[in-house]
Amino acid sequence: MRRKYPLLAAVFVTVAALLPVSTAAGAATRDEISADVAKGGIVWAPCEEEPSAECGTLAVPIDWSRPGGPTVDLALARRRATDPAARIGSMLVNPGGPGGSGVEFAYGAPGFFTEELQRRFDIVGFDPRGVGRSHPVICSASVYNQMPYAVMTSQADFDRWTAYNKRLRQDCRARTGPLYDHVDSVSVARDMDAIRAALGEEKLTYYGVSYGTLMGQMYAELFPQRVRALALDSNMDHSLGVRAFLDTEAAAVEDAFDEFVAWCEQEPGCALHGQDVRAVWERLLAKARDGELYYPGVPDRPMTEVQVLWQGVLGTEGPAWQLLSEMLHALDGGPLPPWVPPLPGRQPVTGEVAQLPTAILCQDYNLRVRDYREYAALLRSSARLAPDMRLNPMPIEDLSVCLNHPTGNPQHRLRYTGSAPLLLGNSLHDPSTPYGWSANAACQLGSKAVLLTYEGWGHRIYGKDECSTVPIDDYLISQVVPPHGFRCPVGGGAGARAGQRPEVWPTDRLPWAGPVAIPSFPRPIPSRTAG
Repeated sequence: MRRKYPLLAAVFVTVAALLPVSTAAGAATRDEISADVAKGGIVWAPCEEEPSAECGTLAVPIDWSRPGGPTVDLALARRRATDPAARIGSMLVNPGGPGGSGVEFAYGAPGFFTEELQRRFDIVGFDPRGVGRSHPVICSASVYNQMPYAVMTSQADFDRWTAYNKRLRQDCRARTGPLYDHVDSVSVARDMDAIRAALGEEKLTYYGVSYGTLMGQMYAELFPQRVRALALDSNMDHSLGVRAFLDTEAAAVEDAFDEFVAWCEQEPGCALHGQDVRAVWERLLAKARDGELYYPGVPDRPMTEVQVLWQGVLGTEGPAWQLLSEMLHALDGGPLPPWVPPLPGRQPVTGEVAQLPTAILCQDYNLRVRDYREYAALLRSSARLAPDMRLNPMPIEDLSVCLNHPTGNPQHRLRYTGSAPLLLGNSLHDPSTPYGWSANAACQLGSKAVLLTYEGWGHRIYGKDECSTVPIDDYLISQVVPPHGFRCPVGGGAGARAGQRPEVWPTDRLPWAGPVAIPSFPRPIPSRTAG
Protein backbone atom coordinates (compact mmCIF):
# COMPACT_ATOMS: atom_id res chain seq x y z
CA MET A 1 0.00 0.00 0.00
CA ARG A 2 1.34 3.44 -0.92
CA ARG A 3 1.30 5.89 1.96
CA LYS A 4 0.72 9.59 1.36
CA TYR A 5 1.21 11.12 4.81
CA PRO A 6 4.17 13.39 3.90
CA LEU A 7 2.41 14.33 0.67
CA LEU A 8 -0.81 15.17 2.49
CA ALA A 9 1.08 17.28 5.00
CA ALA A 10 2.72 19.18 2.16
CA VAL A 11 -0.52 20.13 0.45
CA PHE A 12 -2.56 20.98 3.55
CA VAL A 13 -1.48 24.62 3.37
CA THR A 14 -3.95 27.43 3.68
CA VAL A 15 -4.16 30.38 1.35
CA ALA A 16 -5.45 33.13 3.61
CA ALA A 17 -7.18 36.43 3.07
CA LEU A 18 -8.17 38.27 6.23
CA LEU A 19 -11.57 39.93 6.27
CA PRO A 20 -12.71 42.70 8.61
CA VAL A 21 -13.83 41.44 12.00
CA SER A 22 -17.06 42.71 13.53
CA THR A 23 -16.99 44.87 16.66
CA ALA A 24 -18.81 44.03 19.86
CA ALA A 25 -21.28 46.80 19.11
CA GLY A 26 -21.95 45.24 15.72
CA ALA A 27 -22.54 41.88 17.36
CA ALA A 28 -25.02 43.44 19.78
CA THR A 29 -26.88 44.94 16.83
CA ARG A 30 -27.03 41.51 15.18
CA ASP A 31 -28.36 40.01 18.44
CA GLU A 32 -31.11 42.62 18.53
CA ILE A 33 -32.00 41.95 14.90
CA SER A 34 -32.13 38.18 15.54
CA ALA A 35 -34.43 38.72 18.50
CA ASP A 36 -36.67 41.04 16.51
CA VAL A 37 -36.94 38.55 13.61
CA ALA A 38 -37.67 35.73 16.05
CA LYS A 39 -40.71 37.55 17.46
CA GLY A 40 -42.74 36.03 14.65
CA GLY A 41 -42.12 32.70 16.33
CA ILE A 42 -42.49 29.16 15.08
CA VAL A 43 -45.87 27.46 15.10
CA TRP A 44 -45.29 23.73 15.48
CA ALA A 45 -47.61 21.02 14.18
CA PRO A 46 -47.18 17.31 13.37
CA CYS A 47 -45.23 16.87 10.13
CA GLU A 48 -47.30 15.50 7.26
CA GLU A 49 -44.40 13.31 6.11
CA GLU A 50 -43.35 12.21 9.60
CA PRO A 51 -46.17 12.66 12.16
CA SER A 52 -43.88 11.64 15.04
CA ALA A 53 -41.95 14.88 14.46
CA GLU A 54 -43.14 18.48 14.56
CA CYS A 55 -42.74 20.90 11.67
CA GLY A 56 -42.84 24.68 11.42
CA THR A 57 -41.44 27.69 9.57
CA LEU A 58 -39.65 30.87 10.52
CA ALA A 59 -39.64 33.97 8.32
CA VAL A 60 -36.20 35.60 8.00
CA PRO A 61 -34.96 38.50 5.85
CA ILE A 62 -33.77 37.56 2.39
CA ASP A 63 -31.06 40.23 2.78
CA TRP A 64 -29.87 40.54 6.37
CA SER A 65 -28.53 44.04 5.63
CA ARG A 66 -32.20 44.98 5.14
CA PRO A 67 -33.92 43.27 8.07
CA GLY A 68 -37.21 45.01 7.31
CA GLY A 69 -37.23 43.89 3.68
CA PRO A 70 -38.73 40.83 1.96
CA THR A 71 -38.52 37.52 3.81
CA VAL A 72 -38.16 33.83 3.10
CA ASP A 73 -39.71 31.02 5.15
CA LEU A 74 -37.24 28.52 6.57
CA ALA A 75 -38.56 24.98 7.01
CA LEU A 76 -37.84 23.30 10.36
CA ALA A 77 -38.52 19.93 11.96
CA ARG A 78 -38.21 19.02 15.64
CA ARG A 79 -38.05 15.83 17.65
CA ARG A 80 -38.64 16.55 21.31
CA ALA A 81 -36.31 15.24 24.01
CA THR A 82 -37.40 11.76 25.01
CA ASP A 83 -36.87 12.52 28.72
CA PRO A 84 -38.40 15.94 29.54
CA ALA A 85 -37.00 15.82 33.09
CA ALA A 86 -33.44 15.48 31.72
CA ARG A 87 -33.89 17.95 28.86
CA ILE A 88 -31.13 20.55 28.44
CA GLY A 89 -32.63 22.48 25.54
CA SER A 90 -32.69 22.53 21.74
CA MET A 91 -29.89 21.30 19.50
CA LEU A 92 -29.82 22.58 15.93
CA VAL A 93 -28.50 20.10 13.33
CA ASN A 94 -27.54 20.15 9.67
CA PRO A 95 -26.22 17.29 7.44
CA GLY A 96 -24.19 19.35 4.96
CA GLY A 97 -24.19 19.21 1.16
CA PRO A 98 -24.54 21.99 0.20
CA GLY A 99 -28.12 20.98 -0.44
CA GLY A 100 -28.66 18.52 2.42
CA SER A 101 -32.02 18.70 4.20
CA GLY A 102 -31.92 19.37 7.92
CA VAL A 103 -35.63 18.61 8.07
CA GLU A 104 -34.99 15.07 6.86
CA PHE A 105 -31.99 14.87 9.18
CA ALA A 106 -34.35 15.53 12.09
CA TYR A 107 -36.78 12.92 10.75
CA GLY A 108 -33.96 10.36 10.83
CA ALA A 109 -32.49 11.47 14.17
CA PRO A 110 -33.52 8.28 16.04
CA GLY A 111 -31.38 6.24 13.64
CA PHE A 112 -28.40 8.58 13.82
CA PHE A 113 -27.96 10.12 17.27
CA THR A 114 -27.45 8.07 20.42
CA GLU A 115 -30.31 7.50 22.83
CA GLU A 116 -28.52 9.67 25.38
CA LEU A 117 -28.42 12.67 23.06
CA GLN A 118 -32.06 12.16 22.09
CA ARG A 119 -32.95 12.02 25.77
CA ARG A 120 -31.31 15.36 26.55
CA PHE A 121 -32.18 17.58 23.57
CA ASP A 122 -34.97 18.64 21.30
CA ILE A 123 -33.31 17.88 17.96
CA VAL A 124 -34.17 20.62 15.48
CA GLY A 125 -33.24 20.38 11.81
CA PHE A 126 -33.61 23.14 9.23
CA ASP A 127 -33.37 23.34 5.48
CA PRO A 128 -30.98 26.26 4.86
CA ARG A 129 -32.16 29.07 2.62
CA GLY A 130 -32.04 27.98 -1.02
CA VAL A 131 -32.37 24.29 -0.12
CA GLY A 132 -35.21 21.77 -0.13
CA ARG A 133 -38.31 23.17 1.56
CA SER A 134 -36.74 26.60 2.19
CA HIS A 135 -37.22 28.20 -1.23
CA PRO A 136 -34.65 26.14 -3.18
CA VAL A 137 -32.45 27.63 -5.86
CA ILE A 138 -34.13 26.45 -9.05
CA CYS A 139 -33.37 26.73 -12.74
CA SER A 140 -35.19 25.77 -15.92
CA ALA A 141 -34.59 22.10 -16.65
CA SER A 142 -34.13 22.96 -20.33
CA VAL A 143 -31.20 25.25 -19.49
CA TYR A 144 -29.77 23.00 -16.78
CA ASN A 145 -29.74 20.04 -19.17
CA GLN A 146 -27.50 21.92 -21.60
CA MET A 147 -24.66 21.80 -19.06
CA PRO A 148 -21.37 20.90 -20.81
CA TYR A 149 -19.17 18.02 -19.70
CA ALA A 150 -17.58 18.90 -16.36
CA VAL A 151 -13.92 18.44 -17.36
CA MET A 152 -12.60 20.89 -19.97
CA THR A 153 -9.90 19.95 -22.46
CA SER A 154 -9.45 23.15 -24.49
CA GLN A 155 -9.93 26.91 -24.51
CA ALA A 156 -13.03 26.30 -26.63
CA ASP A 157 -14.46 24.23 -23.77
CA PHE A 158 -13.59 26.99 -21.34
CA ASP A 159 -15.32 29.59 -23.54
CA ARG A 160 -18.34 27.30 -23.84
CA TRP A 161 -18.58 26.99 -20.06
CA THR A 162 -18.19 30.76 -19.61
CA ALA A 163 -21.06 31.49 -21.98
CA TYR A 164 -23.20 28.73 -20.51
CA ASN A 165 -22.71 29.91 -16.93
CA LYS A 166 -23.92 33.38 -17.85
CA ARG A 167 -27.13 31.87 -19.27
CA LEU A 168 -27.52 29.54 -16.32
CA ARG A 169 -27.18 32.29 -13.69
CA GLN A 170 -29.59 34.56 -15.52
CA ASP A 171 -32.11 31.75 -15.71
CA CYS A 172 -31.68 30.60 -12.10
CA ARG A 173 -31.89 34.15 -10.76
CA ALA A 174 -35.10 34.74 -12.73
CA ARG A 175 -36.60 31.46 -11.47
CA THR A 176 -35.42 31.79 -7.88
CA GLY A 177 -35.92 35.50 -7.34
CA PRO A 178 -33.88 37.82 -5.09
CA LEU A 179 -32.93 34.99 -2.73
CA TYR A 180 -30.53 33.72 -5.41
CA ASP A 181 -27.97 36.36 -4.43
CA HIS A 182 -28.22 35.66 -0.67
CA VAL A 183 -27.63 31.93 -0.07
CA ASP A 184 -24.09 32.18 1.34
CA SER A 185 -23.19 30.64 4.71
CA VAL A 186 -22.92 33.99 6.49
CA SER A 187 -26.60 34.57 5.71
CA VAL A 188 -27.33 31.03 6.93
CA ALA A 189 -25.45 31.71 10.17
CA ARG A 190 -27.66 34.74 10.77
CA ASP A 191 -30.68 32.53 10.09
CA MET A 192 -29.36 30.10 12.69
CA ASP A 193 -29.24 32.85 15.28
CA ALA A 194 -32.83 33.81 14.50
CA ILE A 195 -33.81 30.14 14.93
CA ARG A 196 -31.97 30.06 18.26
CA ALA A 197 -33.88 33.09 19.47
CA ALA A 198 -37.20 31.72 18.22
CA LEU A 199 -36.55 28.47 20.10
CA GLY A 200 -36.08 30.50 23.29
CA GLU A 201 -32.43 29.51 23.72
CA GLU A 202 -29.99 32.01 25.18
CA LYS A 203 -27.09 30.29 23.42
CA LEU A 204 -26.76 27.90 20.47
CA THR A 205 -26.07 24.18 20.67
CA TYR A 206 -25.29 22.81 17.21
CA TYR A 207 -24.11 19.66 15.46
CA GLY A 208 -23.10 20.10 11.83
CA VAL A 209 -21.38 17.68 9.49
CA SER A 210 -19.52 18.32 6.23
CA TYR A 211 -20.78 21.56 4.64
CA GLY A 212 -22.84 22.08 7.79
CA THR A 213 -19.54 22.83 9.55
CA LEU A 214 -19.07 25.98 7.45
CA MET A 215 -22.37 27.32 8.77
CA GLY A 216 -21.16 26.60 12.30
CA GLN A 217 -17.79 28.27 11.67
CA MET A 218 -19.50 31.39 10.36
CA TYR A 219 -21.78 31.39 13.41
CA ALA A 220 -18.78 31.22 15.75
CA GLU A 221 -17.28 34.26 14.01
CA LEU A 222 -20.46 36.32 13.96
CA PHE A 223 -21.95 35.38 17.33
CA PRO A 224 -19.05 34.27 19.54
CA GLN A 225 -20.86 35.10 22.79
CA ARG A 226 -23.95 33.18 21.70
CA VAL A 227 -22.13 29.84 21.44
CA ARG A 228 -23.00 27.15 23.98
CA ALA A 229 -21.56 24.16 22.07
CA LEU A 230 -20.62 23.73 18.40
CA ALA A 231 -19.71 20.17 17.35
CA LEU A 232 -18.27 20.39 13.83
CA ASP A 233 -17.80 16.98 12.21
CA SER A 234 -15.64 16.67 9.05
CA ASN A 235 -14.84 20.30 8.46
CA MET A 236 -14.64 22.60 5.51
CA ASP A 237 -11.57 24.85 5.31
CA HIS A 238 -12.71 28.30 4.28
CA SER A 239 -9.19 29.69 3.95
CA LEU A 240 -8.21 27.78 0.79
CA GLY A 241 -7.70 29.35 -2.60
CA VAL A 242 -8.75 27.45 -5.70
CA ARG A 243 -5.50 25.51 -6.18
CA ALA A 244 -5.16 24.48 -2.53
CA PHE A 245 -8.85 23.54 -2.51
CA LEU A 246 -8.47 21.21 -5.51
CA ASP A 247 -5.07 19.84 -4.45
CA THR A 248 -6.16 18.85 -0.95
CA GLU A 249 -9.32 17.23 -2.30
CA ALA A 250 -7.32 15.25 -4.88
CA ALA A 251 -4.75 14.09 -2.31
CA ALA A 252 -7.49 13.05 0.11
CA VAL A 253 -9.48 11.00 -2.38
CA GLU A 254 -6.28 9.30 -3.58
CA ASP A 255 -5.40 8.43 0.02
CA ALA A 256 -8.89 6.98 0.54
CA PHE A 257 -8.58 4.95 -2.67
CA ASP A 258 -5.21 3.63 -1.49
CA GLU A 259 -6.86 2.44 1.72
CA PHE A 260 -9.54 0.63 -0.29
CA VAL A 261 -6.91 -1.08 -2.46
CA ALA A 262 -4.96 -2.18 0.63
CA TRP A 263 -8.13 -3.61 2.18
CA CYS A 264 -8.96 -5.45 -1.03
CA GLU A 265 -5.50 -6.99 -1.17
CA GLN A 266 -5.89 -8.34 2.37
CA GLU A 267 -9.62 -9.15 2.56
CA PRO A 268 -10.73 -12.42 0.89
CA GLY A 269 -14.31 -11.12 0.78
CA CYS A 270 -13.38 -8.29 -1.57
CA ALA A 271 -14.89 -8.99 -4.99
CA LEU A 272 -11.53 -8.07 -6.57
CA HIS A 273 -9.34 -10.00 -4.11
CA GLY A 274 -6.42 -11.60 -5.93
CA GLN A 275 -6.65 -9.18 -8.85
CA ASP A 276 -4.62 -6.08 -9.57
CA VAL A 277 -7.20 -3.55 -8.38
CA ARG A 278 -5.38 -0.59 -9.91
CA ALA A 279 -5.27 -2.35 -13.29
CA VAL A 280 -9.02 -2.97 -13.12
CA TRP A 281 -9.54 0.69 -12.26
CA GLU A 282 -7.40 1.87 -15.20
CA ARG A 283 -9.25 -0.50 -17.51
CA LEU A 284 -12.62 0.97 -16.50
CA LEU A 285 -11.40 4.55 -16.95
CA ALA A 286 -10.07 3.70 -20.42
CA LYS A 287 -13.37 2.08 -21.44
CA ALA A 288 -15.25 5.16 -20.23
CA ARG A 289 -12.97 7.45 -22.26
CA ASP A 290 -13.68 5.30 -25.32
CA GLY A 291 -17.46 5.44 -24.72
CA GLU A 292 -17.64 1.67 -24.15
CA LEU A 293 -18.64 1.47 -20.47
CA TYR A 294 -22.29 1.25 -19.42
CA TYR A 295 -23.75 1.46 -15.94
CA PRO A 296 -26.13 -1.36 -14.92
CA GLY A 297 -29.68 -0.36 -15.76
CA VAL A 298 -28.63 2.63 -17.89
CA PRO A 299 -28.25 1.22 -21.41
CA ASP A 300 -29.06 4.42 -23.35
CA ARG A 301 -25.83 6.35 -22.70
CA PRO A 302 -22.28 5.33 -21.79
CA MET A 303 -20.66 6.27 -18.50
CA THR A 304 -18.29 9.20 -18.47
CA GLU A 305 -14.87 9.07 -16.91
CA VAL A 306 -16.10 11.44 -14.18
CA GLN A 307 -18.90 9.00 -13.32
CA VAL A 308 -16.31 6.26 -12.84
CA LEU A 309 -14.34 8.56 -10.54
CA TRP A 310 -17.52 9.15 -8.53
CA GLN A 311 -17.48 5.44 -7.71
CA GLY A 312 -14.14 5.95 -5.99
CA VAL A 313 -15.49 8.86 -3.93
CA LEU A 314 -18.82 7.39 -2.88
CA GLY A 315 -17.37 3.97 -2.16
CA THR A 316 -14.84 5.45 0.27
CA GLU A 317 -17.06 8.04 1.98
CA GLY A 318 -18.90 5.51 4.18
CA PRO A 319 -16.73 3.65 3.57
CA ALA A 320 -18.65 1.01 1.63
CA TRP A 321 -15.63 -0.93 0.41
CA GLN A 322 -17.44 -4.23 -0.15
CA LEU A 323 -20.05 -2.58 -2.34
CA LEU A 324 -17.37 -0.59 -4.18
CA SER A 325 -15.45 -3.78 -4.95
CA GLU A 326 -18.63 -5.45 -6.21
CA MET A 327 -19.53 -2.47 -8.39
CA LEU A 328 -16.06 -2.29 -9.96
CA HIS A 329 -16.15 -6.05 -10.53
CA ALA A 330 -19.57 -5.75 -12.18
CA LEU A 331 -18.43 -2.92 -14.44
CA ASP A 332 -15.47 -5.08 -15.41
CA GLY A 333 -17.75 -7.94 -16.50
CA GLY A 334 -18.51 -9.65 -13.19
CA PRO A 335 -21.93 -10.33 -11.61
CA LEU A 336 -24.11 -7.54 -10.29
CA PRO A 337 -24.25 -6.99 -6.52
CA PRO A 338 -27.60 -7.52 -4.77
CA TRP A 339 -28.14 -3.74 -4.73
CA VAL A 340 -26.90 -1.37 -7.44
CA PRO A 341 -26.75 2.30 -6.39
CA PRO A 342 -28.18 4.84 -8.84
CA LEU A 343 -25.70 6.22 -11.36
CA PRO A 344 -23.71 8.95 -9.54
CA GLY A 345 -22.67 12.36 -10.74
CA ARG A 346 -24.52 15.26 -12.31
CA GLN A 347 -27.07 14.10 -14.87
CA PRO A 348 -30.00 15.47 -16.93
CA VAL A 349 -33.23 16.03 -15.02
CA THR A 350 -36.86 15.53 -16.00
CA GLY A 351 -39.71 17.96 -15.42
CA GLU A 352 -39.69 21.74 -15.73
CA VAL A 353 -37.13 22.77 -13.11
CA ALA A 354 -33.84 21.62 -11.60
CA GLN A 355 -32.42 22.51 -8.20
CA LEU A 356 -28.89 23.96 -8.12
CA PRO A 357 -27.44 23.92 -4.58
CA THR A 358 -24.00 24.47 -6.15
CA ALA A 359 -24.95 28.16 -6.19
CA ILE A 360 -24.40 28.10 -2.41
CA LEU A 361 -20.81 26.93 -2.74
CA CYS A 362 -20.23 29.49 -5.50
CA GLN A 363 -21.16 32.26 -3.05
CA ASP A 364 -18.91 30.85 -0.29
CA TYR A 365 -15.80 30.07 -2.37
CA ASN A 366 -14.17 32.21 -5.02
CA LEU A 367 -13.29 29.52 -7.58
CA ARG A 368 -12.70 31.79 -10.54
CA VAL A 369 -10.16 30.71 -13.14
CA ARG A 370 -8.82 33.11 -15.79
CA ASP A 371 -8.57 30.82 -18.80
CA TYR A 372 -8.00 27.25 -19.92
CA ARG A 373 -4.26 27.51 -19.40
CA GLU A 374 -4.75 28.16 -15.69
CA TYR A 375 -7.45 25.49 -15.51
CA ALA A 376 -5.21 22.87 -17.16
CA ALA A 377 -2.42 23.69 -14.70
CA LEU A 378 -4.87 23.03 -11.84
CA LEU A 379 -5.79 19.64 -13.30
CA ARG A 380 -2.14 18.70 -13.77
CA SER A 381 -1.45 19.56 -10.15
CA SER A 382 -4.35 17.38 -8.98
CA ALA A 383 -3.20 14.51 -11.20
CA ARG A 384 0.30 14.62 -9.70
CA LEU A 385 -1.21 14.19 -6.25
CA ALA A 386 -3.75 11.58 -7.34
CA PRO A 387 -2.22 9.20 -9.92
CA ASP A 388 -5.15 6.76 -9.66
CA MET A 389 -8.07 9.13 -9.05
CA ARG A 390 -6.65 12.01 -11.16
CA LEU A 391 -8.97 14.45 -9.41
CA ASN A 392 -11.87 14.61 -7.01
CA PRO A 393 -15.02 14.93 -9.15
CA MET A 394 -16.98 16.84 -6.50
CA PRO A 395 -15.02 20.10 -6.62
CA ILE A 396 -14.30 19.73 -10.33
CA GLU A 397 -18.01 19.59 -11.17
CA ASP A 398 -18.60 22.57 -8.88
CA LEU A 399 -15.63 24.52 -10.23
CA SER A 400 -17.05 24.53 -13.74
CA VAL A 401 -20.33 26.03 -12.52
CA CYS A 402 -18.59 28.57 -10.24
CA LEU A 403 -16.00 29.80 -12.77
CA ASN A 404 -17.27 33.39 -13.04
CA HIS A 405 -19.73 33.49 -10.16
CA PRO A 406 -19.86 36.48 -7.77
CA THR A 407 -18.79 35.46 -4.26
CA GLY A 408 -20.60 37.04 -1.31
CA ASN A 409 -18.63 35.20 1.39
CA PRO A 410 -15.10 34.79 -0.01
CA GLN A 411 -12.45 32.65 1.65
CA HIS A 412 -10.78 33.99 4.77
CA ARG A 413 -9.05 32.74 7.90
CA LEU A 414 -11.43 32.07 10.76
CA ARG A 415 -11.39 34.17 13.90
CA TYR A 416 -13.20 33.15 17.07
CA THR A 417 -13.29 35.47 20.08
CA GLY A 418 -15.73 33.58 22.28
CA SER A 419 -15.09 31.84 25.59
CA ALA A 420 -17.02 28.61 24.94
CA PRO A 421 -14.94 25.60 23.82
CA LEU A 422 -15.43 24.26 20.29
CA LEU A 423 -15.10 20.62 19.20
CA LEU A 424 -14.01 19.64 15.68
CA GLY A 425 -13.59 16.11 14.38
CA ASN A 426 -12.33 14.28 11.30
CA SER A 427 -11.13 10.87 10.19
CA LEU A 428 -7.59 10.52 8.87
CA HIS A 429 -8.82 8.94 5.62
CA ASP A 430 -11.73 11.15 4.57
CA PRO A 431 -12.06 11.49 0.76
CA SER A 432 -14.32 14.55 0.85
CA THR A 433 -13.30 16.82 3.73
CA PRO A 434 -9.57 16.11 4.12
CA TYR A 435 -8.18 15.69 7.61
CA GLY A 436 -6.00 18.75 7.05
CA TRP A 437 -9.09 20.90 6.61
CA SER A 438 -10.22 20.21 10.17
CA ALA A 439 -6.67 20.63 11.46
CA ASN A 440 -6.39 24.01 9.74
CA ALA A 441 -9.82 25.15 10.92
CA ALA A 442 -8.99 24.18 14.51
CA CYS A 443 -5.74 26.17 14.35
CA GLN A 444 -7.53 29.21 12.97
CA LEU A 445 -10.26 29.07 15.63
CA GLY A 446 -7.61 29.20 18.34
CA SER A 447 -6.99 27.63 21.71
CA LYS A 448 -10.69 27.13 22.47
CA ALA A 449 -10.97 24.67 19.55
CA VAL A 450 -10.10 21.01 20.13
CA LEU A 451 -9.61 18.55 17.26
CA LEU A 452 -10.81 14.97 17.75
CA THR A 453 -8.89 12.67 15.40
CA TYR A 454 -10.47 9.38 14.32
CA GLU A 455 -7.65 7.22 12.97
CA GLY A 456 -9.95 5.44 10.56
CA TRP A 457 -11.84 5.85 7.32
CA GLY A 458 -14.76 7.66 5.79
CA HIS A 459 -16.62 10.94 5.86
CA ARG A 460 -18.20 11.79 9.25
CA ILE A 461 -16.91 10.39 12.54
CA TYR A 462 -20.05 10.52 14.71
CA GLY A 463 -21.37 6.97 14.98
CA LYS A 464 -18.20 5.31 13.71
CA ASP A 465 -17.36 3.84 17.12
CA GLU A 466 -17.56 4.56 20.83
CA CYS A 467 -14.40 6.63 20.98
CA SER A 468 -15.47 8.98 18.19
CA THR A 469 -19.07 9.33 19.37
CA VAL A 470 -19.15 9.56 23.16
CA PRO A 471 -16.79 12.58 23.32
CA ILE A 472 -19.13 14.47 20.97
CA ASP A 473 -22.14 13.52 23.10
CA ASP A 474 -20.36 14.53 26.30
CA TYR A 475 -19.32 17.85 24.81
CA LEU A 476 -22.83 18.67 23.58
CA ILE A 477 -24.34 17.67 26.93
CA SER A 478 -21.75 18.95 29.40
CA GLN A 479 -19.64 21.40 27.33
CA VAL A 480 -16.52 19.42 28.27
CA VAL A 481 -14.02 18.85 25.47
CA PRO A 482 -11.44 16.05 25.33
CA PRO A 483 -7.79 17.09 25.78
CA HIS A 484 -5.92 18.66 22.88
CA GLY A 485 -4.43 15.91 20.70
CA PHE A 486 -7.15 13.38 21.55
CA ARG A 487 -7.09 10.49 19.06
CA CYS A 488 -9.24 7.43 18.51
CA PRO A 489 -7.17 4.45 17.29
CA VAL A 490 -9.01 1.71 15.40
CA GLY A 491 -6.32 -0.98 15.12
CA GLY A 492 -4.73 -2.35 11.97
CA GLY A 493 -5.07 -5.19 9.51
CA ALA A 494 -7.83 -6.43 7.23
CA GLY A 495 -10.10 -7.34 10.13
CA ALA A 496 -10.21 -3.77 11.39
CA ARG A 497 -10.76 -2.43 7.92
CA ALA A 498 -13.50 -4.94 7.23
CA GLY A 499 -15.31 -3.65 10.30
CA GLN A 500 -15.33 -0.13 8.82
CA ARG A 501 -17.50 -0.72 5.78
CA PRO A 502 -21.24 -0.31 6.39
CA GLU A 503 -23.31 -1.51 3.46
CA VAL A 504 -24.67 1.91 2.48
CA TRP A 505 -23.25 4.77 0.50
CA PRO A 506 -23.11 8.26 2.03
CA THR A 507 -26.41 9.84 3.04
CA ASP A 508 -25.45 13.41 2.12
CA ARG A 509 -24.51 12.35 -1.42
CA LEU A 510 -27.21 9.72 -1.94
CA PRO A 511 -30.48 10.90 -0.36
CA TRP A 512 -32.21 7.59 -1.10
CA ALA A 513 -30.00 5.83 1.47
CA GLY A 514 -31.18 6.29 5.04
CA PRO A 515 -28.84 7.26 7.87
CA VAL A 516 -26.71 4.54 9.40
CA ALA A 517 -28.02 3.21 12.70
CA ILE A 518 -25.45 3.32 15.48
CA PRO A 519 -25.33 1.42 18.75
CA SER A 520 -26.10 2.86 22.16
CA PHE A 521 -22.66 3.23 23.68
CA PRO A 522 -21.97 2.68 27.37
CA ARG A 523 -20.88 5.60 29.46
CA PRO A 524 -18.64 7.12 30.72
CA ILE A 525 -16.15 7.92 27.97
CA PRO A 526 -13.49 5.23 27.57
CA SER A 527 -9.92 5.94 28.56
CA ARG A 528 -7.71 6.98 25.65
CA THR A 529 -4.21 8.35 25.50
CA ALA A 530 -4.00 11.84 24.04
CA GLY A 531 -1.28 12.02 21.42
